[in-house]
Amino acid sequence: MSQEPLLELKGVTKTFGAVNALTEVDFSVREGEVMALVGDNGAGKSTLIKSIAGIHPIDAGTIAFAGTRVNIHGPKDAAKLGIEVVYQDLALCDNLDVVQNMYLGREAMSSFRRLDETTMERTARETLASLAVTTIRSVRQPVAALSGGQRQSVAVAKAVMWNSKLVILDEPTAALGVAQTRQVLDLVKRLGQTGLAVVLISHNLHDIFEVADRITVLRLGRSVAEVSRKGSTQQEVVQLITAGSIASVPGQTEATA
Repeated sequence: MSQEPLLELKGVTKTFGAVNALTEVDFSVREGEVMALVGDNGAGKSTLIKSIAGIHPIDAGTIAFAGTRVNIHGPKDAAKLGIEVVYQDLALCDNLDVVQNMYLGREAMSSFRRLDETTMERTARETLASLAVTTIRSVRQPVAALSGGQRQSVAVAKAVMWNSKLVILDEPTAALGVAQTRQVLDLVKRLGQTGLAVVLISHNLHDIFEVADRITVLRLGRSVAEVSRKGSTQQEVVQLITAGSIASVPGQTEATA
């Protein structure tokens, strides 16, 4: 795992009228690690990831990617850097098959300006295989026929297929059963093992303590702590989420109160 951050935010602030959604937030993630982002409802998690994705341009602070300061004015800017977001609704089309969903809006064309179905199907299979996704019987299955865990796998594979360097997962295990949750958590681990930087947003601390390397806690729009998963406990993280207290938290690195 690289010790230098792939993505680093310093003093990031975002307001919506009189509402301070983010106030001087510091946040970073390295290649090959899973960084969990936690906080209660209204803590600023969604605003933060949408700022990284270019949906909400920041009002103040800096964003650096691979050691270079960048300006992200829209989703296309984020995609060019290699940042992909898998939102909770997955943004998949039930009436299309797996291949069509993975290439939606980025279809491969042949020299005759026709869809290159052979290349798209092969690449879709190879991407799923590289992530050890074995539960999808055929890449020509319509997404409507897939389980929740399988849909998550397709959405993640779609994100990593485009030379992505950072993948942000928004509540990937929400509303999934036990077996499907296990499937998705194994996939999250594999993303980190392949060298990608992964940001995991989740309310499920059990899931976070299984797959995350570090945990950033947001409270009321501020980053209150960054802790190592191995050097902290679920009880201590709950205390940070609810009270913002950073006293006597083992494994704590730098925090902004």
